[in-house]
Amino acid sequence: MRRRHIKGIALAAAAAFALAACGGSDTASEDTMATEETTAVEEGADYSNLKVAVVYIGVPGDEGWTYQHEQGILQMESELGIEVTRLENIPEGAEATATFDQLARDGYNLIIGTSFGYMDPMLETAGKYPDACFQHASGYKTAENMGNFFGAMEEARYLSGIAAAKASPTGKLGYVAAFPIPEVIRGINAFTLGARSVNPDATVQVAWTSTWYDPAKEKEAAESLLAAGADVLAQHQDSTATGEAAKEAGAKWVGYNSDTMAAEFEGTWLTGPVWNWGPHYVEMAKAVAGGTCLTEPYYGTMADGMITLGVFGSDVDQETQDLIAEKAAAIIDGSLVPFTGPIKDNAGTERIAAGVSATLGELLGQDYFVEGVIGKTS
Repeated sequence: MRRRHIKGIALAAAAAFALAACGGSDTASEDTMATEETTAVEEGADYSNLKVAVVYIGVPGDEGWTYQHEQGILQMESELGIEVTRLENIPEGAEATATFDQLARDGYNLIIGTSFGYMDPMLETAGKYPDACFQHASGYKTAENMGNFFGAMEEARYLSGIAAAKASPTGKLGYVAAFPIPEVIRGINAFTLGARSVNPDATVQVAWTSTWYDPAKEKEAAESLLAAGADVLAQHQDSTATGEAAKEAGAKWVGYNSDTMAAEFEGTWLTGPVWNWGPHYVEMAKAVAGGTCLTEPYYGTMADGMITLGVFGSDVDQETQDLIAEKAAAIIDGSLVPFTGPIKDNAGTERIAAGVSATLGELLGQDYFVEGVIGKTS
C-alpha cells in the first residue's frame, strides 16, 4: 500500500505495527505471522501523538450516514485510547475548505471528511499542509498526503433488491435518491439487478431530491413514488423520512446506512445495506501514528466486512432470507458478481457484454441506468 511519510510523528513501535497491518492482499498464514510478531507492539502501543478530527456533513442523530460514521469513530477512540474532535453540519464548498484549513493550522495530523462534496476542498487544503494526513470518504481523488476510502455497497444493494422484489405484490419499486453521481447511480442499478433476478418484470422508479439530508424533501419524494404505484421503497438518503412515508402508506421499506431503526419501523422495514467503518478508521489512525498516511484508494467489500446487509424485518419470509444468504455467500466467495453481463441500459443499449464483469473503474464512473429503472441520470 502506497503511503506518505508524516514528519515528526514516527514512533518505531507503532510504525512496525502499521506496516505489518496494512497489507490487503496477504494470505491467511502471512496475517497470522504478522499478528504473532506484532502482538507485543500492539499491547504497548502509544497513540498519544495522534490528533484526529472528523468533519461531518450532518449529525450522528440522523440514524443514517453520519450515525454510522460516528460508530466507526467511537471504535477508533475505544481501541486506541484517543479523543477525536467532531465538527458537524459543515456544508460542502467554501466552508468545508475553511474548516479543513483551520484544522490543519491547529495541528491535527489526521483529518477525515465524510461527504463526497468535501473532496475538492480537502484536496486543495492537503496541498498546503504536507505534514498532515487527509482522508476522504466516497471520493476518488488522492494526493501525496490524501487518501480516499469507500466500499462496494452495490453488493448489499443487490441483495436488498431481492428482498424488495420478493415483498412487492406489483413489482413496482420506488427509490428516493440524493444526487445523480456514480455512487448513487451504481446503487440504484445494483438494487434493480437484484430485484430483477427474482422478478424479471420488476421496475424501479427514481425520485431525485438534490440533497443528502432533508427529511421534508425526502418524504415528499417518497410520497410521489407511492402515489405513482410503488409498494416498496428504497433510498440513498441520510434520514428515515422514506421509511416514515412507507409506514404511513402501509408499504414496505429498504433502508440504508444503519439498521438501528428496524424495530421502530416494524411491519414496514425489510432490510438495509449497512456500513462498518470502524476497522478502516482504526487502520488509518494506526498508520498515521506510525508515521505514514494511507494514500492508495481503499474499496471495502462484504468479504472484508466493510459492507453488510442489515437485519431482516418480520415480513421477510424464511425462503427469501435463505435465498439472500445463498447469494451473499456467493458474492463473498466471488462466484457472484452483480455487474456481470449481459446488461443493457434502460434505453436498450448493451453496456456490459455477456459473461463480462464490470471493472472497478467502470463501476466508479457509472453514468447510466440499467434496464428496469424508470428515470434519468441527469
